Amino acid sequence: MPRLVSHPDEAIVLKRRFGQGAVNIDKYIELEGYAAVQKAIAQGEEMPAWIINTMKASGLRGRGGAGFPTGMKWSFVPKISPKPKYVLVNGDESEPGTCKDHILFREDPHSVIEGTMIAGLAVGSKMGFIYLRGEYRYLLNIVEKAVADAYAKGFLGKNIFGSGLDFDIVTQTGAGAYEVGEESALMESLEGKRGIPRIRPPFPAVVGLYGGPTIINNAETIANAPHILLMGGEEYAKLGTERNGGTRLFSISGHVERPGVYELPMGYSLRKAIYEVAGGIKGGKQLKAVVPGGSSCPVLRADEIDVGLDFDQMAKAGTMLGSGGIVVLDETVSIVEFALRTIKFYQHESCGWCIPCREGTDWIKKTLTRVYEGGGQKKDIDNVQYLAENMMGRTFCPLGDAAAMPTLGFVKKFRKEFEDYIEGKRAGTPVMTTEHDLVGAGH
Repeated sequence: MPRLVSHPDEAIVLKRRFGQGAVNIDKYIELEGYAAVQKAIAQGEEMPAWIINTMKASGLRGRGGAGFPTGMKWSFVPKISPKPKYVLVNGDESEPGTCKDHILFREDPHSVIEGTMIAGLAVGSKMGFIYLRGEYRYLLNIVEKAVADAYAKGFLGKNIFGSGLDFDIVTQTGAGAYEVGEESALMESLEGKRGIPRIRPPFPAVVGLYGGPTIINNAETIANAPHILLMGGEEYAKLGTERNGGTRLFSISGHVERPGVYELPMGYSLRKAIYEVAGGIKGGKQLKAVVPGGSSCPVLRADEIDVGLDFDQMAKAGTMLGSGGIVVLDETVSIVEFALRTIKFYQHESCGWCIPCREGTDWIKKTLTRVYEGGGQKKDIDNVQYLAENMMGRTFCPLGDAAAMPTLGFVKKFRKEFEDYIEGKRAGTPVMTTEHDLVGAGH
């Protein structure tokens, strides 16, 4: 169940979540729905610049993981193009530990639709795509009905809101591949091809979907756009920290008393998120480690959690905010086993196109398996670190980095635990049970 630290009246992206029935288009309209896109249209010829400047002022950074400034990304799209321009919403929420976007699709789908329209108006696009991950097929009916209702009201299609502008939206589901969360692989998948990354440059803003200029944003990022236009970019920015505007949805899971999805201001204390928001460590046990932004983010030890939850503070702490998936591990967890589970996921999800990722993830998995099963040697720890370091920055897409970064974090910060395994001193309570659990399905 999604939760807020503050009162629902103080929520932004979850403001329509609390039993208000915003899936219904009439209720959504009653709750200021589609007012932002009409406010944008009312700007006339100044509309594209007004939208982009408002988004820049908001300090909104991509909520999918990279944290790139949204307004700046939109400004990269050329004003004139011989090919159609597109807006692509990345709803392929497949980062382990992250489960926030599905709440928006399930409870407030029109916010994603309206945000897609706003992005389209900002860059001169007439077509948007909402791409849902394969395992989210149960949400497809909800999103498709919301799109159909918007068409029935005349909000989508020809002459939206009587403005003379056209905008269409198409929904699509993937096949459940982690790789298509990467923007260029997502475009390949949407075009009906194998979901593998493209070599860049050119970048999507210039040559993207079907060869046309394309902006790609995470669903949460897009859902923020209507709220920002209504409240103003500067006001939204004040909710967060410098260069990290607004609030963010955080999926807090693992060994906490109250796991859930929470909306917190950017820069909120990680310690408070764990001990106050999520109720502390389950069963009164001691905290051992935290994965702060999804499985691809380097781990933090228990003595490193006095840090703010924004992109810049996390970077200074040697990790990343990522997709906002906070996984809390108590004293019973075996880091060796957790590291093995993590690399098995990435080895399974690698598309296999480039050698450093394909071979690197496989060799790390084999080596950690040997260590975990009691047949490891001390040189295995150095070999794992060597493999991970040589994957960094040498793959076509960030999946290689996503596998290498947490591996390096585990080995560097918990090396003694790996050494203990090699010496026959196993520790921790198993976190894996079946082969399906080892591979993982994204959560």
